[in-house]
Amino acid sequence: MTISTDKVIISCALTGAVTTKQHCPGIPYTPVEIAEEAKRAYDAGAVIVHIHARTDEGAPTWSKDTFARIQEETRARCPVLINWSTGGAGPMTERVSHLALRPQIAALNMGSMNYAKWSDAKKEFAFKFVFQNAFEDIIAFAKAMREHGAKPEMECFDTGHLESHTVLESLGLLEKPYHFSFIMGVLGGIKATARHLAFQASNVPAGSRWKVIGISREQWQLAMAALTLGGDVRVGLEDNFYLPDGEMAKSNGELVAAAADLVKLSGRSVASVDEAKALLWPRGGHN
Repeated sequence: MTISTDKVIISCALTGAVTTKQHCPGIPYTPVEIAEEAKRAYDAGAVIVHIHARTDEGAPTWSKDTFARIQEETRARCPVLINWSTGGAGPMTERVSHLALRPQIAALNMGSMNYAKWSDAKKEFAFKFVFQNAFEDIIAFAKAMREHGAKPEMECFDTGHLESHTVLESLGLLEKPYHFSFIMGVLGGIKATARHLAFQASNVPAGSRWKVIGISREQWQLAMAALTLGGDVRVGLEDNFYLPDGEMAKSNGELVAAAADLVKLSGRSVASVDEAKALLWPRGGHN
């Protein structure tokens, strides 16, 4: 388990790949909309923004040109650290070219799983699919991230996913401190409880950074648990639309502001961009 630190790195997942403006009007689509949301998140206290690219109509896209426009628009507005998504359906080769744009961080899914949301009221799945992340793909992504200088954010949806990092470690594809994310609340993965989060945190290699990504309204309870355990937090419209009082957020900035308030209540403090860089790259060398 990592040693608790006073500084908390707040990340914000701006848009995701599936939800639409019909689900939540604040979901951004275009590069300008995404960049404006990045600025709102940064102004509220986020130092990392996790980004999926969209077409102007809202469909997911892996166009390198679209990622480049998002990067340009975001960097024109604020110095927030950029974290590209690499996860999703389709061949791995279609989800790697944008790493050549040299983001500071890139998300790396660490295992396969059933990925679903079940409606008990309707007795049916809202969605369900097999989320495939074979070891050969995990290794190939890690090699591409190393080539382009991006720090892997190792996304773990279940307990066994955490141990997959040992393969990358053995191959020399990771640089300490390691960076983990625990995604909790997806049916097929680990449950969204403080007890399950504590178990995950207890297995993190010493000196690593880790954060919790709570899906849906469990996000806030998990964020509080992570702050107590010494971890970082991620919020954002990709994961959850609702503020702690149940009101739908109008922007990612509102969600980040609520997370920053929790950080202060915990007795810890929100890291700046420079502080986050020092925590994630203590020897320098970041993009």
